[in-house]
Amino acid sequence: MKNMVFHPGQLYHVYNRGNNQQLIFFTRDNYLFFLEKVRKYLLPHSEILAYSLMPNHILFLLETRADLKLNGLNLSIGTLPSSYTQAISIRQNRAGSLFQQHANARCLEISDEHYPLTCFHYIHQNPYVTRLTERMEDWEFSSFKDYLGLRNGTLCNQPRARQLLDLPTDREAFYRQAYQTIPSGRVRKIVW
Repeated sequence: MKNMVFHPGQLYHVYNRGNNQQLIFFTRDNYLFFLEKVRKYLLPHSEILAYSLMPNHILFLLETRADLKLNGLNLSIGTLPSSYTQAISIRQNRAGSLFQQHANARCLEISDEHYPLTCFHYIHQNPYVTRLTERMEDWEFSSFKDYLGLRNGTLCNQPRARQLLDLPTDREAFYRQAYQTIPSGRVRKIVW
């Protein structure tokens, strides 16, 4: 983590990508294995509100816990890709780091009327916008299916996300909101 200081009770867009935009996931099992690591390393320090694992990058919307210990999340965000890379290197018979040296994180003001919700939808739209899938709900490695009720995932704290982001409770209203185009100016404030 590049000198990022995480504060308790804040929202963060955390993201990283493969070195030189190379693949970081090679099989379905790789994605599932990474999600196990996410549960182990991120959940003790944060609530996961949204995620999307892409073939060459990862995206998370996190809310840090009120009792967050200094550098706890930083260490875990560093350990997560390292631990995953070690295991994948053995399985794929490869050497070297899969991920860029440092993950990135942007603090999103909870009180801001646009950016937390923009980030939430941006994360879910990623597989769709990059044409990995024709519909967001078809991408298996995203929390979007959970929010639509198509899967009973337990990684995301959906009640907390719905409360913080004022997400529509009606499935159709949520679906329509999720597919709205995000203005490029808002995207620039939350990414790379």
